[in-house]
Amino acid sequence: MKESIAIVGSGFLGLTLAKRFADAGHKVTLFESAPEIGGLASVWEINDIIWDRHYHVVLASDKHTRNIIEEIGLGDEFKWVETKTGFYTDGELLSMSDTKEFLTFPALGMISKLRLGATIFFASKIKNWRKLEKQSVEQWLTKMSGKKTFEKMWKPLLKAKLGEAYKETAASFIWATIQRMYSARNSGMKREMFGYVKGGYGRVLERFSDVLLKRGVEIRLNSRIDKIERLDSGKVRLIPAAARRHSDTKAKVQKTKYAQFEAAAVVAPGFSGAFLSEPQLSKNVVDFPETPMSQVFDKVIVTAPSNVAAKMLPQLDADEREKLEGIKYQGIVCASVMTRCSLSNYYVTNITDDTPFTGIIEMSAIVDKKEFDGNALVYLPRYIAPDDPLFDKTDEEIEHYFLTALEKMYPNFRKKDVVAFKVSKVRQVFPIPVLSYHESLPDMKSSVDGVYIVNSSHIVNGTLNINETVQLAENFFATNFTHYTNGSL
Repeated sequence: MKESIAIVGSGFLGLTLAKRFADAGHKVTLFESAPEIGGLASVWEINDIIWDRHYHVVLASDKHTRNIIEEIGLGDEFKWVETKTGFYTDGELLSMSDTKEFLTFPALGMISKLRLGATIFFASKIKNWRKLEKQSVEQWLTKMSGKKTFEKMWKPLLKAKLGEAYKETAASFIWATIQRMYSARNSGMKREMFGYVKGGYGRVLERFSDVLLKRGVEIRLNSRIDKIERLDSGKVRLIPAAARRHSDTKAKVQKTKYAQFEAAAVVAPGFSGAFLSEPQLSKNVVDFPETPMSQVFDKVIVTAPSNVAAKMLPQLDADEREKLEGIKYQGIVCASVMTRCSLSNYYVTNITDDTPFTGIIEMSAIVDKKEFDGNALVYLPRYIAPDDPLFDKTDEEIEHYFLTALEKMYPNFRKKDVVAFKVSKVRQVFPIPVLSYHESLPDMKSSVDGVYIVNSSHIVNGTLNINETVQLAENFFATNFTHYTNGSL
């Protein structure tokens, strides 16, 4: 029996699930609160180039990402590049891309380097990660690498990703990070190779949406869900948030094909004026109906952050609500900098000094500069708590703050070389894996019958990236909807 399935959220988790349900013959509707699909993998325009809003790369070992991209017909479009890694420490930019450079790394003495190397090797061999979830990352790394190495290397790197929350983070976090690094080097390629699809994730999302539309999936943009409730009939009703009038009155046209539509200047609840399946509007303004247009479904899967999902579901039991609202998230302020000159030949530059950003990602160290009209594209991320004051800074303030620091770090860099600077702010990016984290997670099948909550909080033995997200979707579908592969319950 075919069922109607609603999926809330169009990140790679929601997109993958939509494809699996549609492939099984079910009617799927995908709701997205933003004006474009992709979630954290969405794209934007910088200096007339459509590229990823946040930095992403594919490892040779990312089999789930590679598989889904192959499924949508872009498997032959991967470009693979050997990468180098830099460190900025004690005011100096250093390379740490091979064993020789590691052994001659001046920031640590030989004993510290040997203990650091032994820690990484030992962690790569650990299989039972749940034991590490019982220990704090600070205690475990100090024990393994020594206090000096922890203070000089591990602590700055942990704070770069977790802020002060590193103090309550489990050792399983660093285990997952090391496992991903090792899997890249043991993937069959003798060198550490990173890849991307020509055109970036904009092209991937474009193709993904085409595939879903051909399978009958309805994609609704600008459609934030306000309430989800189970009815006496056994169906589940979704009520969209009330429409808000935009400050502008002219319709806007997205340049990328996957969102090429004229977005309505006024968006009615339940109808965004931006359906991918109905890209041509007859008018620029959609009239408001008197009441929000709700819709009922057989099953609903919510992929929003846990506390956001909890707000949508007033019928949740008290214990589940408390667990969902208790999950702590880390946010990000990430600047995309388009500049005429490269900063270095390192894809990643880890920073142990005190700087406004917590790392430097030079995408043009991997991606051909032709993709950026001959310019370099650099990401400057800063991972912070959702209530950090940096979120309240203007883009102009952040630009001055970040670029002033870059000039001090790179003598050859000048602000005048920057041709574009854009800032992305996301308050909830990934959950912080505290001690005994997985034990406090609520089940994906919620206490509201017919409703499932599945999101990045369920990545309990990995780090947040597209590969882990796609794997989560695949595992969730296989575990909970096995019979759906035959198009029936």
